[in-house]
Amino acid sequence: MSAVASKNSQAGKPPRAEGMGSIIIDGGVAFRVWAPHATAIDVTGEFDDWSALPDPKSAGGQADRTGADGHGPSQPQGRAETKPQLPTPAHTLLSEGNDYWYGEVPGARAGQQYRFVIHAEDGRLIPRIDPYARHVTSSVGNSIITDPDAYDWRGDRFVAPTLNNLVIYEMHVGTFFDADPDSDHPGTLDNVEDKMGHLVHLGINAIELMPLAEFAGDYSWGYNPANIFAVESAYGGPEKLRDLVRIAHSHGIAVIIDVVYNHFGPSDLDLWQFDGWSENGKGGIYFYNDWRSSTPWGDTRPDYGRGEVRQFIHDNAMMWLDEYHADGLRYDMTPYMRSVDAGETNIPDGWTLSRWINSDIRAKEPSRYLIAEDLHGYAPVVSADDGGAAFHAQWDNHFVHPVRAAVIAADDQARDMDSVREAVEFSYGDAFSRVIYTESHDEVANGSARVPEEIDPEDPDGYFAQKRSTLGAALVFTAPGIPMIFQGQEFLTDGWFRDTVPLDWHRSTQYRGIVRLYADLISLRLNTEGYSKGLTGQHVATLHLNDEHNVYAFHRWYDGGPGDDVVVAVNLCNTVWGEYTIGMPYAGSWTTRLDSDATLYSADFVGAEVPVRVDAVEQPYDGQPASATLVLPPYSVIILSRD
Repeated sequence: MSAVASKNSQAGKPPRAEGMGSIIIDGGVAFRVWAPHATAIDVTGEFDDWSALPDPKSAGGQADRTGADGHGPSQPQGRAETKPQLPTPAHTLLSEGNDYWYGEVPGARAGQQYRFVIHAEDGRLIPRIDPYARHVTSSVGNSIITDPDAYDWRGDRFVAPTLNNLVIYEMHVGTFFDADPDSDHPGTLDNVEDKMGHLVHLGINAIELMPLAEFAGDYSWGYNPANIFAVESAYGGPEKLRDLVRIAHSHGIAVIIDVVYNHFGPSDLDLWQFDGWSENGKGGIYFYNDWRSSTPWGDTRPDYGRGEVRQFIHDNAMMWLDEYHADGLRYDMTPYMRSVDAGETNIPDGWTLSRWINSDIRAKEPSRYLIAEDLHGYAPVVSADDGGAAFHAQWDNHFVHPVRAAVIAADDQARDMDSVREAVEFSYGDAFSRVIYTESHDEVANGSARVPEEIDPEDPDGYFAQKRSTLGAALVFTAPGIPMIFQGQEFLTDGWFRDTVPLDWHRSTQYRGIVRLYADLISLRLNTEGYSKGLTGQHVATLHLNDEHNVYAFHRWYDGGPGDDVVVAVNLCNTVWGEYTIGMPYAGSWTTRLDSDATLYSADFVGAEVPVRVDAVEQPYDGQPASATLVLPPYSVIILSRD
């Protein structure tokens, strides 16, 4: 755009504003849109009484909205296009000679609604939401002019935690806290703020928000984005997201935004055949128009090989970081960006797009996080070397599946302790290039349920559900990796995740002991007391593994030494081992920092007498230079640190 601005300036004309969509300028608003097959484009809105609309009565965004759960119809649905007689439009954009169109509207201002009206090659007049609109009245409504620079960040200069000090809380805004669950409206960004005290008490230092881009309907997981630059209107829109980020930062909590670039829509999708052109009955300029368009969620994979589409997605990623001060991005299902079928049918342009965006962010914003939901254990995803996708971390299938299997199995003899060990100790080369968890929005839906429900469907609040679900959580917080929990996990939420069922916050009081257990685990993981630094380090080693007794112990350390070395002993058996010997990395005094069986966490627990002090003696065992005798309660974790 700078070349165009320079040329106009040389011709004695004022330079054109840079940017896309609506751009605040002195005395009005400029508009720019990409539409290579349009013969003309008008912009119309409240600033000209909708003079260019085929049917002015359709203005205002009051069309009915249908529900969507993120797995909607296979073909996009859009508004009908018409061939009426138009009144003389007040504001017609001019071609810039490069498939972009530009114009300025004096007197237009932030807060006013607008649309583009595309004159298609076949004579149709197609009203469109601005692809770059930051705010819309709804997914089938109008664009709203916004001024991203007008927000008062009140000096926000938040510095996000480093990856080895990151604890993520995954959250769905619509169900995290609904102040009025009987209403026909989901929870909002304001409601998240209402529970900020709980998050602070819990001790997490990052929230990962499931997708916020405007979607069809008011209820959705968010993985069906209709307008990827607009913040979902039912959640409160762009200003409320800025408020949440600013307030989270003031409490020391980073904000990670979930983005969806493997497909768009498929419903309420104004990008579909945006300027009237398409091939093979497919999506037109923003999409592949051949076999590469097909995804499990609709025929709407973006055309990663087209420069303007690549720029569109790149601009979107940068927007969340620059305009909302987000601290990172989590990309949804990246296998469907780099391939058609998450398999061998590769799309090289999808891979290079990810690398381009991620490399730019690494260079410009080195403290921001880039996380992939890949789940294929593919190491180049988290490599910044040539050929890598340059993500910092990826959701790790090596951890979640074997650990869930181990804690869910009803029969002690069915547990595979070697698989648990491999899950804990797996690495892509950097311990913090993987995100580890037992619950996520995917793992607790789509045919699966919350871990307590999977453990004991007949009694998901009972002893076995409490014991083994918290044992799984203890592994999350002690294994090498970036730990993540899903909303409500800390108070034994059962059932399965649905976008219409909010969390029951009474459980946070009912199971306050379990909440405390999670808080204590998080405190240890973050070394808040100064005696568990090893849990923030790269290193892990097996100390003891007994598949018959279902006992596994491992050593974590950063540099090693007092206040650093940590030993974690895991008993996945319904037996109290009263005098159990394991190998230890060093002789000397060790302190029990957490016993997950303690009755302060639940009155249902055994409360075996676990000694506070443990002396490791210089007697080699398990190939280690020292050994110690422990008390291991059933289905519990004992965490020791070196004095």
